[in-house]
Amino acid sequence: MVLALISIDQSTKAFFASTIPLGSAIEVTSWFNFVHVLNTGAAFSILADAGGWQRWFFIFMGVLVLLPITLLCLLRKIDPAECWICAGVVAGGGSNLIDRIQTGAVVDFLDVHWKALHWPAFNLADVFIVSAMFAWVGLSIIMSQRPPTDLCKESL
Repeated sequence: MVLALISIDQSTKAFFASTIPLGSAIEVTSWFNFVHVLNTGAAFSILADAGGWQRWFFIFMGVLVLLPITLLCLLRKIDPAECWICAGVVAGGGSNLIDRIQTGAVVDFLDVHWKALHWPAFNLADVFIVSAMFAWVGLSIIMSQRPPTDLCKESL
């Protein structure tokens, strides 16, 4: 699953990077464009203009976050829903990490806007991560409302 999601994200990034000139946009609707931008920063372009050191910082942080999540998901017996959540986080983070290692920037191509107010451009990897986090919050709420099982009571 993770490799499939990474492949989808990397393919779409390559397609839009080769189809749309850097810094350009193609209007799809009055509120959505395809664009080609490079983000050297983190979410919302935080630290994008930091001078270059942020590339190595974000690579280090990406590995620091993805490695334990990957190991935890592989070594623990987890619910299938948690497995999908892990796949979304690892695939999204891993695909953006590939971009950072290869070029020092993440390719973004989705642009949602209202008139002149643009949400920061993003990509499918970002969608995977955000969707996984929403699913994790939802699953956490559902799990907190369930009565504990005997197994859980024994571990307390």
